[in-house]
Amino acid sequence: MSVEHEFDYDLLVLGAGPGGYSAAFRAADLGLKTVLVERYGTLGGVCLNVGCIPSKALLHVAAASEEAMHLQKAGFDFVKPKIDLDKLRSYKDGVVAKLTGGLAGMARARKVEVVRGLGSFQGPNGMDVVDSAGATRNLSFAQAIVAAGSQASTLPFLPNDSRIVDSTGALALRFIPQRMLVIGGGIIGLEMATVYSALGSRITIAELGPHLMPGPDRDLVKVWEKLNAPRFDRILLQTAVSAASADEAGITVTYSTGESECFDLVLVATGRVPNGHKIGAQNAGIVVDERGFIPVDTERRTNAPHIFAIGDIVGQPMLAHKAVHEAHAAAEAAAGMEGGFEPKQIPSVAYTDPEIAWTGKTEEQCKAAGLRVTKAVFPWMASGRAVANGRDEGFTKLLFDEESQCIVGGGIVGTHAGDLIGEICLAVETARTAAEIGHTIHPHPTLCESVGLAAEVFRGVCTDLPTQRKRS
Repeated sequence: MSVEHEFDYDLLVLGAGPGGYSAAFRAADLGLKTVLVERYGTLGGVCLNVGCIPSKALLHVAAASEEAMHLQKAGFDFVKPKIDLDKLRSYKDGVVAKLTGGLAGMARARKVEVVRGLGSFQGPNGMDVVDSAGATRNLSFAQAIVAAGSQASTLPFLPNDSRIVDSTGALALRFIPQRMLVIGGGIIGLEMATVYSALGSRITIAELGPHLMPGPDRDLVKVWEKLNAPRFDRILLQTAVSAASADEAGITVTYSTGESECFDLVLVATGRVPNGHKIGAQNAGIVVDERGFIPVDTERRTNAPHIFAIGDIVGQPMLAHKAVHEAHAAAEAAAGMEGGFEPKQIPSVAYTDPEIAWTGKTEEQCKAAGLRVTKAVFPWMASGRAVANGRDEGFTKLLFDEESQCIVGGGIVGTHAGDLIGEICLAVETARTAAEIGHTIHPHPTLCESVGLAAEVFRGVCTDLPTQRKRS
């Protein structure tokens, strides 16, 4: 549907990350004349250009390299790999280029106009876009979707030195450091630690909190910690970096304990900050909270009813797949359709080795909410495929409501956990029971059958484990 008005566009989308381009494409499919404003040269945002896609390309290479060395136990001996950083960067950049080229083609096919430059609201129905040459173009719109994302947080006391990087700088792979410090023990920091460790770097982690990787249940993380202990020189918990200096020898950091160490490369992975205060939101009357987040309703409408917001800028979790589903909801609402964004689960994945994936409620969340749940765990030591793969350290865990026996959450730690979590996502979203999951025939021998077997564990009928108490 196209709206009759005096504006240049039915819909303006600010930001061309996964949420932004998905919103623009869905709106165009619904007949809205759409313009997509993007500050960078290619579509795809942080995720595609300098985030989740290039990092996964490098993680794939790292995993393949380390898997080859693991095959020594099976009688295959490989020499230590010779790393060509130029070719590795070219491979990573090729992956990104293939995907960004595809997005540009889809924008043209849908007749979505792309305007390059930094966008800022100038009123409730106007935006100025300043391009790289400093030229300004004014765009008018009937409705808008803000998908301006977030940026890496910084530590202001750190010196300005090329050897201190955020995740974007780490992905540039300028060199392989002998010693690397990762400030922050969250998923981004640990994924990059995995890459650099596979390339030969020795890693130290400094984490302000009491444990690494907040989010998943601790039993999942403990499996990762045990297998990854050899990667790290030190893991410093409840430890802040309080000062740093740079010289020819490297970056010398001082911890909150008073101790100092020198590193060749320092990665700052202390989280991300939303861009809500950088888009001229006040000129459009959009409420932005003190942290930079924009409050929205289930349709992703802001307090200004003709302006929507999606993705990182509306709050946690800051995940591309959440942004895409919000994008569809916002675009459909802008086109006059009924609906909204009210998921029962949003999955998270740490693409480390082993991977950790979880969705729905965690055990900690259930306990905090007073929910009575039963945990069912199928250990991969009893999985024929995991044993054959030489990777039986993991497990699959499902959480079931005691009364209804419906699944409320689950987690997996092990190889390909991110690929396996989808079935649990669907089960939580559709409130499947343990019997329904267990009675679903899974292929054997596979890792995915561990989901069905965990449901059988809950019911006490799993014949792949010692006798359990049968549940009525």
